[in-house]
Amino acid sequence: MNRTDRLYALVEELRAVAPRPRSARWLAERFEVSVRTVERDISALQQSGTPVYAETGRTGGYCLDRSHTLPPVNLTPEEAVAMALALRSMGGTPFRQPAVTALHKLVAAMRPEDVAAARALAERIHLAGDPPPTPVPRLAGRAVGVDRVLRIGYSDRHGAVTEREVEPLGYAGIGDRWYLIAWCRLRDAVRVFRPDRITTATPTREAVRHRPLSETGLDIPHHLSPFSLTGDLSPRAG
Repeated sequence: MNRTDRLYALVEELRAVAPRPRSARWLAERFEVSVRTVERDISALQQSGTPVYAETGRTGGYCLDRSHTLPPVNLTPEEAVAMALALRSMGGTPFRQPAVTALHKLVAAMRPEDVAAARALAERIHLAGDPPPTPVPRLAGRAVGVDRVLRIGYSDRHGAVTEREVEPLGYAGIGDRWYLIAWCRLRDAVRVFRPDRITTATPTREAVRHRPLSETGLDIPHHLSPFSLTGDLSPRAG
C-alpha cells in the first residue's frame, strides 16, 4: 500500500470507530508499518486540515471528529479530476494552501475505486503551463475515461468531416484550449484533435491498446508536463 492510499485508509479506519480512539500501535499493526510511520502519517493528515486529535491515557489514541468530516462523496472520477484542475489554477494566488487542503479532503472522502480511476485519468492529462480556463471537454473526457476505441466524425478547418476510429490516449492543455490526444487509425499515427471539431463520438466495445505517449510524435511546439491528481498546485512554466 502506498502512502496516499494508507492516508485514505487511516481516515476511513478512524471514521468507522469515531469517537472511539485507535492507538498508534494498533494502527501500525493494522497497516503493517512502524509506529513512527503512523505518527508521521497522522501529522501529515493534521497539517492538511483533517480533524484528527490525540486522546491521552491508558486507553487513548487517535480520534477523528466525525462532525467535521465529509461522508463518502459520490463524485465521478471525471468530476474529481475537473475539480483538481480548477484548484490547480489557484496555485499562484494567496489561496494556494487552502486549495491544497481542499483537494486532499476531497480525495480522502471519495471511494477507493473512484480515487484509483481518477488518478488513472489524471495521468493522461498533460499541461503546457497552467490548465486552460475552459473545462475539460465532457465528450472527450468520457471517451478517455472508459478506455474504449471511439468512432468519431471530425471536421477540419474547412468544415469537411471525415469518419475515423481513434484510440484515446489523453489530453493536452495548451494556452486557452484543450486537445484530445489519440491514435488515429485513419492516419496510422498519433494525432491531436480539437474537441470542438468532433461532430459525433460513439464508444465501441473494443478496448484501447496501451500505447506510450511521446511528445516527439505530437508536433506541438510546447513542453508538456504530466498532471497529478494530488500533486503540487504551484503554477509551472510551459
